[in-house]
Amino acid sequence: MSILNEISQNMQAGKAKLVKELVQKAVDEGISAETILKDGLLSAMSVVGAKFKNNEVYVPDVLIAARAMNAGTEVLKPLLAASGVKAAGKVVLGTVSGDLHDIGKNLVRMMMEGKGLEVIDLGVDVSADKFVETAMKENAQIIACSALLTTTMGEMQNVINAVTKAGIRDKVTIMIGGAPVTQSFADNIGADIYTSDAASAADAAASACLVQ
Repeated sequence: MSILNEISQNMQAGKAKLVKELVQKAVDEGISAETILKDGLLSAMSVVGAKFKNNEVYVPDVLIAARAMNAGTEVLKPLLAASGVKAAGKVVLGTVSGDLHDIGKNLVRMMMEGKGLEVIDLGVDVSADKFVETAMKENAQIIACSALLTTTMGEMQNVINAVTKAGIRDKVTIMIGGAPVTQSFADNIGADIYTSDAASAADAAASACLVQ
């Protein structure tokens, strides 16, 4: 079994310590940081994402795989920065104002990072202005909003209004999701993308960044 295969298998199994050691070993063997990232870590996260989508693995499995991926990327980050490898795209993510739910949002972040995207996670109870300010400052391609309450869904409209007012509506893709959110709601408020689960959200975000 190649070392990249070993990294992938152990990452899927959530063996963070071993993944970190194997990534370091691969670096020492002269494999490029970009190759280790793409063929070892990101490809493994794609497998986890696909299994999660098909209900073959569950939230805890995703969390431990993501933790193992983070352990591996810790080793690679300085090397990737030095070699000028850029993320596939940049996403500003958060749960909208008035809503304190974060499990779904955190899953989305992990899945997006697993697609090679840089995610700026603003946390929960995020104002429309904060989404816009951060997207402009970071030159992000996507703003992704989560809501788990019917009472906070309306905040997504406020985010879109704020993006339009700031004059960046044509530059930023707006994604929305969360338990009460539907495609028809997304259409009504003028959001660009709605997805029903974290794995689909990551796929859609990666595709949107390719198009831009």
